[in-house]
Amino acid sequence: MKPLRTLTHAFTLASLMTAASFSAQAQDILIGGTAIEDDVVTNVLAIDKDKRVVTVAGPKDSQVPIQLSEQAKALDNLKVGDRVNVHVTRSVATVLDTTVGGEPGASKEAGVIRATKDNPNPGGEAFRQIKITSKITKIDLKTHEVTLLPPEGPQKVVKVEDPELQKKMDKLKEGQTVDLIYTDVLKITTSHEG
Repeated sequence: MKPLRTLTHAFTLASLMTAASFSAQAQDILIGGTAIEDDVVTNVLAIDKDKRVVTVAGPKDSQVPIQLSEQAKALDNLKVGDRVNVHVTRSVATVLDTTVGGEPGASKEAGVIRATKDNPNPGGEAFRQIKITSKITKIDLKTHEVTLLPPEGPQKVVKVEDPELQKKMDKLKEGQTVDLIYTDVLKITTSHEG
C-alpha cells in the first residue's frame, strides 16, 4: 500500500467526489479488476467557519486549505488540533454484458454519506463511479484481438494477453458490450485530540 503522492491530491479527489453504487446484473461477467487503498492522517491547523475553509497539515510542513460545501453539517464540532483520517479506495473493474444489442455510452454517479447522529465529529464518505461502455464490433480468435467501439472516438483494437481470458474468447459475440467501471470511495473520520 503506497501513500498518496500528496495530501493535496487526496483532498482534490475529495472535492471531485460527492456517492455511487454499481450492481452487476445476472448477465454480467466480471473479466478483471484491481483496487488500491491509501491512508492519510493529518491534523486541523485552522478553521474559518464564515468562509467554510479548514486548513490541515500537509507534507513537509505545508498547509492545505480545504473548501467545505454546505453538506459539511458538523463544522461547529471541528476544533484546531483535531486529527483527520482520510482513507481512499480506488478500483477498476472490467465487466462483460452477455446480452447482445447494447450501445456505447458513459455514465457517472456520485453522492455523500455524512457521519451518523451517534458520532458528533465531522466526517463521512463520498463515492464516485464512472462507467464507460464499449460495444464489441469484431473478434479475432487467431490474433486474440477484440475491436471495441467506445462512446466517442474511433474504434479501438484490444489485444487479450491473459491466457485464461484468451481461452474464453470463443464465447464472445459481436454486439455484446464491455464496461470499464472506475470507483473511488473516500472516507473521512475526525477525532478530538486531548
